[in-house]
Amino acid sequence: MIITKYFPNLTETQISQYAALEELYNDWNSKINVISRKDIENLYEHHVLHSLGIAEVIRFKPGTQIMDLGCGGGFPGIPLAIMFPDSQFHLVDSIGKKVKVAQAVAESIGLKNVRFSHSRVEDIKDKYDFIVTRAVMPLVDLMKVSRKNISKTPINGLPNGIIALKGGELDREMASMRRICTTWELSEYFTEEYFQTKKVVHVTVK
Repeated sequence: MIITKYFPNLTETQISQYAALEELYNDWNSKINVISRKDIENLYEHHVLHSLGIAEVIRFKPGTQIMDLGCGGGFPGIPLAIMFPDSQFHLVDSIGKKVKVAQAVAESIGLKNVRFSHSRVEDIKDKYDFIVTRAVMPLVDLMKVSRKNISKTPINGLPNGIIALKGGELDREMASMRRICTTWELSEYFTEEYFQTKKVVHVTVK
């Protein structure tokens, strides 16, 4: 499994949880299309490992509160929740059937540190250390809708804010935000060709 190639110190529980994802997502995807039919074959590389790109730039401390905004079928939230069992994850999406799949997968693998909401971010009032997301909307728009949800008290080395998985050319999108953004190239961590244009972007929200 490609996950253990990059994260060799996983517990047996974590390895079995990651291993179970393939059958679960194949089964659910045959009923509710949350991953494109041709991409489900690349589940571990394009979805699970991609989600764990965030784990290469930050190791969440125990007690960290994280919202996955626009979680879809559970990415990046479920792979991160497996990786960081002592952090708390709230997976949010405005499309109910996607939340249903993510919740069913989490229950099937026994994840205890996740909760789910079929909701728009505008209706979420809770505070979090980080909001994680995968190409949901431009960073400026993300800041506008989620700034209210970022806690003012940091407990991690990285300042509280948004951690977004992005791809392609970001110069225009980040033009007005350079002073508060840090970018990591995932090709520096993962050797597969898929990651050549993939990035992790952190936006400090004060």
